[in-house]
Amino acid sequence: MAAIKLERLPDRTPVKIAILISPELNRALADYAAAYETAYGQSEAVAELIPAMLAAFLDSDREFARARRSKDRAS
Repeated sequence: MAAIKLERLPDRTPVKIAILISPELNRALADYAAAYETAYGQSEAVAELIPAMLAAFLDSDREFARARRSKDRAS
């Protein structure tokens, strides 16, 4: 088969993770969902926002990215 430009898609199988959070964090997440609705005019469930929030946090952590690249090179 001829090579194509698009690389093989990564695994996109969702993974369910259950966690327990404090009541204070739960209130903060609900407040964040309300702020999101105010900002964008669309309501989103906290469970829908959390993956994007975690991804944004990880993407913004330069030390984590550096450590992850070092680990990948060592593999």
